[in-house]
Amino acid sequence: MKKNISTDKAPAAIGPYSQAIEANGFVFTSGMIPINPETGEIPAGAEAQAHQAIKNLINLLEASGTDASRVVKTTVFIQDMNDFSLINEVYAGYFPSPFPARSCVEVAKLPKGVLIEIEAVALAK
Repeated sequence: MKKNISTDKAPAAIGPYSQAIEANGFVFTSGMIPINPETGEIPAGAEAQAHQAIKNLINLLEASGTDASRVVKTTVFIQDMNDFSLINEVYAGYFPSPFPARSCVEVAKLPKGVLIEIEAVALAK
């Protein structure tokens, strides 16, 4: 059985997908991009976008009843690998040790021209 998770504290889905799904004791999130859900604005620069994308992800996790400490895997998509160190510093401020397993890949384009997108798998509570 799967349960749909949604919140207005993260960007709404812009296609035929759910913000997150809870199934078999896990929460699987869709990719969160750095849209401010209150204003619809995208902040400038990789650092500000990393903060916003991760805040959106955490808001979605909290809407599902879990949190960043229960994340077991993330995938981070970035538009420029030169931003890796900066994004890594921001990321480290949100996830406690032991850090989740992670993949980080450079991609040619992301939705709405953003610089970062992040998705996660977390243990449900």
